[in-house]
Amino acid sequence: MRLSLLLVFLPALCFAQNQSLFQKKNLERNMSERWELDSVHRKGTFLISPYKPIYVLPMRWSSNPNEQPYSGNGSEDYVAEPGVNYNNIEAKFQLSLKIKILENVLWGKADLWAAYTQKSHWQLYNNELSRPFREINYEPELILNFPVHFSFLGFDAKMVGVAFNHESNGKSLPFSRSWNRIIFHAGFERGDWSFYVRPWLKLRAEKDENPDINKYIGKADLNVIYTKNGNVFSFIGSHNLQFDTTLRGAGTFSWSYPIQGNLKAQLQISHGFGETLIDYNNVQTTIGLGISLVEWL
Repeated sequence: MRLSLLLVFLPALCFAQNQSLFQKKNLERNMSERWELDSVHRKGTFLISPYKPIYVLPMRWSSNPNEQPYSGNGSEDYVAEPGVNYNNIEAKFQLSLKIKILENVLWGKADLWAAYTQKSHWQLYNNELSRPFREINYEPELILNFPVHFSFLGFDAKMVGVAFNHESNGKSLPFSRSWNRIIFHAGFERGDWSFYVRPWLKLRAEKDENPDINKYIGKADLNVIYTKNGNVFSFIGSHNLQFDTTLRGAGTFSWSYPIQGNLKAQLQISHGFGETLIDYNNVQTTIGLGISLVEWL
């Protein structure tokens, strides 16, 4: 058991120890530094830097574990057999990195990034099922990012861009789930506040494992981040943009409290659909406690 924990969490811990390679001493970073939007913050290409948060939640509780996943594609091949007895409490952790692979492209106006995020849900306390990984989501993407400088409704626009995003769980039938998206994004700042807006287009697939995923997870999300005295509060809300009885989406609130250096305690609360791909059409409320090594800013 100790060896398993070490192998899983060692990459995150090593990444945190090397934060000094790409992170300044101040804990409250801005969008320009994170995305190298001006000459002051340029670091060149092929340097690993943070993307989404990196955290470890040893305790994560769910109100409704998804014990019989199914897909809305109408095929019985994607309906799991009943009888799996998942624990309400499991471990959750996320790793997320990005690398700039091209700089000053498209007439010197844009940067091209490659990013990778991996989110894992581990039935660590379920000895009856031999402590399996219930779900692992793999999310590589290519991101074309443009720095901008203008004001919008009192907010400073910092960047706009577009990304090709693939997400899958790497499982066989009946648990296989995946989708490809073109994601548009825009980033804004105002004082201690940061905002990311992301609408997306789901790309068609010849064999669609979850054709109705947009109806549950949504067609866009908004990430609101507030930083103060080392504390980082964030809320990500997604919406399917259907304002009728089929209105669905999800919301995740996180609070990271400074412990020492870049190490923070983290509280994470979510409600809605799509915490993972296998749960895309399963609504649940979750509460997680753990540590955060890298935050949004």
